[in-house]
Amino acid sequence: MTLGSKIAWDDTVLPFQLDASDMRGRVARLDGVLDGILKQHNYPQPVEALVAEMALLTALIGQTMSLRWKLSLQVQSKGAVRMIATDYYAPEKEGEPARIRAYASFDADRITDGAPFEQVGEGYFAILIDQGEGTQPYQGITPLAETSLSQCAEAYFAQSEQLPTRFSLSFGKSSEPGKPEHWRAGGIMLQHMPKASPFAAQNDGSGEVLTAADLVSGEEEENWKRVNILLETVEDLELIGPSVSPSELLLRLFHEERPRVYDAQSVRFGCTCSEERVRQSLSIYSAKDIKTMTTDDGRVTADCQFCGAHYNLDPATLGFDASQE
Repeated sequence: MTLGSKIAWDDTVLPFQLDASDMRGRVARLDGVLDGILKQHNYPQPVEALVAEMALLTALIGQTMSLRWKLSLQVQSKGAVRMIATDYYAPEKEGEPARIRAYASFDADRITDGAPFEQVGEGYFAILIDQGEGTQPYQGITPLAETSLSQCAEAYFAQSEQLPTRFSLSFGKSSEPGKPEHWRAGGIMLQHMPKASPFAAQNDGSGEVLTAADLVSGEEEENWKRVNILLETVEDLELIGPSVSPSELLLRLFHEERPRVYDAQSVRFGCTCSEERVRQSLSIYSAKDIKTMTTDDGRVTADCQFCGAHYNLDPATLGFDASQE
């Protein structure tokens, strides 16, 4: 695999289908996206790993949906990492990249030397879909009752959408000759082709969290088991390394399943914050309210958690009492 082809596959999501087993999936590689997300913050390494995993899940899941605006993933936790939030914005025009942003909030004095997921305590994993103006946002949640964020996502799809889903992810810091150390991530998402609406969740039952195995039987169960056994042979370097392209990886893993690939989607780091949006969010406040937000220097400041942008505004121009000059 040449350097040029390696670069071409960085920050892309490749959709595929396995015709022999009625499965669909995605292969993702993230490099510059993670650099854009993580360089905005000075996260401890376990937090960086969690954000990298969440961003990779967001890229894989976002590309599976007929999305007109935004997909969000969130983790809310009572652990050292209190929250992780990611957004995936669909391409505004055909041929343009999708955009991803992410951030985490955490208690630094509670971070341990344990595994990244050990920094997450009791809480929930949520997926939110917003198709834009004039639509009703959708939200589905599942408890943080697994051993990784990817397993939480699998449980979400089984429980909330009745779709058998499997992720195989790899992420970590890459050390390449002549280049600074940086985070890379790669992964595969497998999903049984939906037989009904993805939101046709059942309301009865015991309340126990479902797994993918609970949703298939007969020939579908055999296909699901076989494809998962093949997926388990994937190696970390095949997911994130420079030597195997995504299409080559699919042939190596699933050649007997007759893989069919579609056009790859590029993804980039991107934030939607702006001074105009900050002003709009403050437009509901009176001059008296704005005064309580004003610093000793006579300014109102705001910082974007996602991209680190800093806004320094004149309070006289804010709120519904703002001067019109």
